[in-house]
Amino acid sequence: VLLVESGGGSVQAGGSLRLSCVYSGPSYRSYCMGWFRQAPGKVREGVAGINTEDSTTYADSVKGRFTIARDNGEHSLFLRMNALKSEDTAMFYCARGWGHACSSVSDTYFRYWGQGTHVTVSL
Repeated sequence: VLLVESGGGSVQAGGSLRLSCVYSGPSYRSYCMGWFRQAPGKVREGVAGINTEDSTTYADSVKGRFTIARDNGEHSLFLRMNALKSEDTAMFYCARGWGHACSSVSDTYFRYWGQGTHVTVSL
C-alpha cells in the first residue's frame, strides 16, 4: 500500500488549501480513509475520516471549515481546508483504514499512513 499526499504549502490565516492523496494498493473503495495531522511538539491527531458509504466524521476543531471527499474511480482522497488558522499549521497525513468503517478519526481504525505534506498558516 502506498499513499502519496500533495497540496500542502504556505497560506495566510483565513485562506484555503486543498490536499490530495493518491492511493496505490488493493480495493481502494473497500476501505475507510482519513486525514491526520501532527504539529511540532504535539501528538498526531485525527482530522477527518470517510467510510466506504461516504459517511464522514471530523475533529471538533475543524468542523465547518474542512471537507473530506473521496474519488473511488481515481483512488484519491481530498481535504478541502477553508478559513485556515495558525493552529492548523502541521504535517498532514493521508491514511487507510483496517476496514470499511471508521466511526471516528482514531488511530485504531487506520493501518497505513503516507509520508505527509506540510501546511503552514501565517498570521
